[in-house]
Amino acid sequence: MAKRVFIGATGQNCGKTTMSVSLMHLARQKYNRVGFIKPIGPKIEGYNGLTVDMDAILMARTFGLEEDLPLMNPVSLHKNFTRDFLSGKLDCNVLKTKILEAFEILDKKYDFLIIEGAGHGGVGSVIGLSNACVAHTLNAPVIIVTDSGIGSSIDAVHLNLALYEKEDADVRMILVNKLRADKRESILSFLGKGFPGRTLKISGGFNYSPILANPTLSHIGKLLNLPVHGDPDGQSRIIHHIHLGAASAQRVVDALQESTLIVITSSRDELIVTLSSLYHIPAFREKIVGLVIAGHIPASEISQQILDDSNIPYIRVHDSTANVFTTLMEDVAKITAEDQEKLNWIRANAENEIDFEAIDALL
Repeated sequence: MAKRVFIGATGQNCGKTTMSVSLMHLARQKYNRVGFIKPIGPKIEGYNGLTVDMDAILMARTFGLEEDLPLMNPVSLHKNFTRDFLSGKLDCNVLKTKILEAFEILDKKYDFLIIEGAGHGGVGSVIGLSNACVAHTLNAPVIIVTDSGIGSSIDAVHLNLALYEKEDADVRMILVNKLRADKRESILSFLGKGFPGRTLKISGGFNYSPILANPTLSHIGKLLNLPVHGDPDGQSRIIHHIHLGAASAQRVVDALQESTLIVITSSRDELIVTLSSLYHIPAFREKIVGLVIAGHIPASEISQQILDDSNIPYIRVHDSTANVFTTLMEDVAKITAEDQEKLNWIRANAENEIDFEAIDALL
C-alpha cells in the first residue's frame, strides 16, 4: 500500500499540476517507486493510441511512466461526456469502479502515489464524482493549492473546505502558490490565522515566476491549432510579452521587450520584412520570440520569401488581428512535456521553495 496524497485546488490555474511535478521530483529522491494518477481528466488529448488527460501525458513523458498511462486517467471526459451521463448512458458506480480498479493497481505498485484532482473541490459533481468525493473514496489525505493572497485565498479555501468536509475527506494542508517573494512570510503568517479551530498546516509553494506563468510559442501554436514555421528550436521559448504591431515599423521595433511575440496584419509587408531582418541580429533575437501573422490578405511574394529565409518562427492565422490578439491575451498556458525550460525551472527550485518533508510528515 502506497503513501498517498490528493492534490486539490481552490480553482483552475492555481498551480496544481506544477505542484504534482514538484512532488514527483522530490518524492523520487526519498522513495524508490513513485506513481501518479489523475482520476478525472477534463482536458484530454491523444497519445500513443490513448485518449487521456494532458496532465497524465505530461507526468508519463516527463518521468518515464508511459507503461502506466492506461491507468493514469481512468475517467476521461470527452466532448459529450456530461450529456451522455445526464442522459443515462453512463453510470456513476461504473465510473467509480474504473477509478478504484486503476488506483488499486497503482497503489500496490508504488511506495508513494500522487493523486491529482481537477480544478476546485466541486469539479466532477455533475457525474457524481467531485474532487472531494474522489479523495474520500481513495482514502487520500488532501492538500489544497490556492493562489497567493490573504482575504481571497481564505475565502476560497473555506468555500472548498465545506464540500471536502461534507464528503468526509481529510484535508491536512493549504499550500499557497505564486507568492510574492518579498511578502512570502507575511502572507503565510496571516493565512495561518484564517482557519481558527482547524488543525490545518499552512505551507508555501513557489514564488511567482513569469517562467511558469507565461506560454511557449509551441503552446500558442496548439492554442490556435496551427503549425509554427521557421526555427524549430524557437518553439520552446517562453513568451514574456505579447505586442500588437499596429504602429509604424520603427515604433514597433523601439517597443520590443525581452522575449516578445508580435501580432501583426498580413498586409504589413514593411513590418514583416523589418522584423525578419532583425531576427538575424543576436540582440534582437533575444527580444523577438516570433510572429503571429493574422488576416486574409496574403503577404507579398518578396515579403514571404524574406520571412521564410530569415527562419524567424511564425504562425499564419486567417482571422482578424483583433480576434487573434484577444485570444492570446485571454489564454492561460498549461505546462506540457515539451516545456523543458519550465520543467527544469521546477526541478531547480522545488527543493528550496517546497517543504517536502513537512508534506510527507502529514501523510
